[in-house]
Amino acid sequence: MNLDKPCGQLLLVEDDRRLARLTAAYLEREGYAVEQLADGDAAAVRIPEAQPDLVILDIMLPGLDGLEVCRQVRHQYQGPIIMLTARDQVMDEVLGLEVGADDYLTKPVQPERLLARIRAHLRRAREFAGTSRPDSSAAVSDAPPGRQPIETVVQVHEQDREIWCQGRRLLLHRPEYDLLALLLSRPGHLFSRDELSLALRGVAYDGASRHIDILVSGVRQAIGQPAVIKTVRSRGYQLVRHWPENNRSG
Repeated sequence: MNLDKPCGQLLLVEDDRRLARLTAAYLEREGYAVEQLADGDAAAVRIPEAQPDLVILDIMLPGLDGLEVCRQVRHQYQGPIIMLTARDQVMDEVLGLEVGADDYLTKPVQPERLLARIRAHLRRAREFAGTSRPDSSAAVSDAPPGRQPIETVVQVHEQDREIWCQGRRLLLHRPEYDLLALLLSRPGHLFSRDELSLALRGVAYDGASRHIDILVSGVRQAIGQPAVIKTVRSRGYQLVRHWPENNRSG
């Protein structure tokens, strides 16, 4: 075990008891405390109660399935949720992100890959907890009408993990918030999918995953202004520097 790496309290929700024991034993050897549950009903109660550092949540569970568990607990639990799926990868990824999961892995999962994702998400959560930046809600623009800097229209409230646009709070899932906050940190910068995947998931873009594309679609829908995030074909995504002049959200 590497004593230098961060440890944390994990909640593993997996109904395959043998797999759960093996996974928990591996993670415990790596320095994590692991609580195990085997059904969705218990998980929906335990996650808000225990507030673990991270949840590993299988989709196929007795009682409530993992998607419904995630949907129910998301407003009470702000930590990372990694979903495990043995079904159609793209569909489960879409559904998982829609209910607020941070990441997904397709079973069977290599322990080293799961560990890498856990470390990446816990590191990001701790970095967020230990850092802050000026609240953009205080920004004042003297730009001409229709040429307002994007950060004066779309504003990050980091303490509350909220983003506001034209006076309304955007309804964003945690991964969508993280993506938009990252884009807002560098308006005009062209983020490659690899850059975004490394920043948001801790892993390089594999050339096939639609994780980033799904998040971008969700953010565009929440803002109500697709032109705010440009797609640069074969390269990535770019947040515009100024709020679009001729296309205003209602």
